[in-house]
Amino acid sequence: MKNRFIAAALFSVLCTMTNPAFAESESAEGEKTQEVVVTATRLETPTREVGSSITVITSEQIEKMQKTSVVDVLKTAPALDINQSGGPGAAASILIRGAKSEHTLVMIDGIEANDPITPGRTFNFAHLSVDNIERIEILRGPQSTLYGSDAIGGVINIITKRGKGAPNGFASLEGGSYGSFRGAAGGGGGNEWIQYNMGFSHSKTDGISAASERDGNVERDAYKNSTVYGTMGLKPTDYFDLDFSLRYIDADTNGDIGAGVGSDDPNYRTLSQQLLFRTQGRLFLFDDLWEQTVGFSFTDHDQNTNNDYDDTDPETPDSFLRSSYKGRIFKFDWQNNFYIHDTNIATFGIETEEDQGESSYYEETIYGPYINDFENKTARTTAYYLQDQIKLWNAWFTTVGVRFDDHDRFGTETTYRIATAYLVHQTGTKIKGSYGTGFKAPTLLQLYSYWGNENLGPEESTGWDFGLEQSLYGNRASVGATWFYNEIENLIQFDSSGYNNVGRAVIKGAELYASARPAGNLDVRFSYTYTNGKDLDTAEKLIRRADNKFGFNLDYGFMEKGNIHLEIVYIGERDDLVFDPFTYESVLVRLEGYTLVNPAVSYQITDAVQMFFRVDNLFNRDYEAISGYGTVGISAYGGLRFNFKGM
Repeated sequence: MKNRFIAAALFSVLCTMTNPAFAESESAEGEKTQEVVVTATRLETPTREVGSSITVITSEQIEKMQKTSVVDVLKTAPALDINQSGGPGAAASILIRGAKSEHTLVMIDGIEANDPITPGRTFNFAHLSVDNIERIEILRGPQSTLYGSDAIGGVINIITKRGKGAPNGFASLEGGSYGSFRGAAGGGGGNEWIQYNMGFSHSKTDGISAASERDGNVERDAYKNSTVYGTMGLKPTDYFDLDFSLRYIDADTNGDIGAGVGSDDPNYRTLSQQLLFRTQGRLFLFDDLWEQTVGFSFTDHDQNTNNDYDDTDPETPDSFLRSSYKGRIFKFDWQNNFYIHDTNIATFGIETEEDQGESSYYEETIYGPYINDFENKTARTTAYYLQDQIKLWNAWFTTVGVRFDDHDRFGTETTYRIATAYLVHQTGTKIKGSYGTGFKAPTLLQLYSYWGNENLGPEESTGWDFGLEQSLYGNRASVGATWFYNEIENLIQFDSSGYNNVGRAVIKGAELYASARPAGNLDVRFSYTYTNGKDLDTAEKLIRRADNKFGFNLDYGFMEKGNIHLEIVYIGERDDLVFDPFTYESVLVRLEGYTLVNPAVSYQITDAVQMFFRVDNLFNRDYEAISGYGTVGISAYGGLRFNFKGM
């Protein structure tokens, strides 16, 4: 009954609000341009022609939100569950449509950012700032046909800015609650032959206790982050260009030994470095009928954790810890696009990548020393993929693809996908749907660690979605709904014998979204997601997935120089597991739902100076994203941004 009431209320709201089905934006010169996405087909494709479920967050939206970390930007995005074990700098993972965090592939400028030395080959969003981000594209549903392993749930693709125009630059300063400070500076420019963009940022905060204060943990866990980025592009001829992209992150996180009573630990410290690099060349032949892109990317993750003895609680057994984790990805790729006709584009690609990983772990406890070293191991995958984009009558758009992956341990895997969209121009209606398969390769630790199993096979999924989008009031508003289903088999689970293919899960649900621009200075966006994920072996709900999620964003421009942003996010009830130290078993608990209200305001004092101010958790909601871990209360931040043009 409760869900029926929610659905009815949402339907009535959606009839009056709207994310345009046939999205068009207006350029500075007043010309209408179609919104374009890249992730859905690996080609620039107008959103209206895409049958996949995709959400785009632009740099303008990020600027109005005033968020400084990507994980905070994504909190209102539909179908994303965000889990963070503490405050700033604490490990943060994202689940798409209820799939596991290791089923989310994260890419930055075409670079696979996932860490190959983590148990699930996941990506930690804790240290990724919004510096230099042009747009974030969130592609939902199985995407292995184009992106291989790790994309069972979907892909989060982050595209950074490129330099353009006369040399320009910026500098910004921000301060606020919990002793927080952030400074950033950068600049760029470009012409028809060269573009460049580079900068850096540094932030620090005294933070909160990573372990929840509800359990008496009061020691603050500080965090520091330094990020350097740069892009460069060269175009010596009309038919050839060369690009470089680099991002380096250096993070220092204080933490606690876990969750629960007595988890405060002033000596627990993790140092993390991430390096992401890519270079690619693009060549056009035969009057631009054949486009080739050859690229090389390198990902390097280095994490070291130290925990010395301390005397904070003489009655609690203490431990000494030293651990080091190093993971690297080397990848070569060659993509060929054949522009056969205005109605047809064929794509053929080859990729080969190698994961490398090693770790060392030494801990002294009251039970004696514990050593768990993992020597350097590698895994190589070579893949071939084909895709065909078909456009008929400027109304029916279909993409069909197939992929063959060859892993040096478990063998070959074939995946396929079809996505289609049909536009009814007379009514402004878009009908879309997709069906595809996905796979997740076993990781280095799952294959080769002490508990590993070299006979593991890949996790496999089959998923579909179907949706409708309706444009209203001359594209000034639109509403949409999507139903989705994903079944995952051969899930790799850890038990007393180690890692084995034993799990099965089914996840289904619905996404409703709407956006409207009733006036030129007012923009409203709304989304709702219902997710029902179940472990088929235990018949239990999947943990840390909210049944219901609401996201609301409002932007109002005033006096031609200011903007007010209001963000509201509701996360519904969800299950979690808590370790019981008396029985040495995990106990299922139900976490309460919560609502966060985050307002922000900015004002352009002059053409060169902007001031901004925001409040997070305005009503000081006490909540837990993960059982036993702390969350930030009401906090305020403000600062100035200086822009320099024509330097």
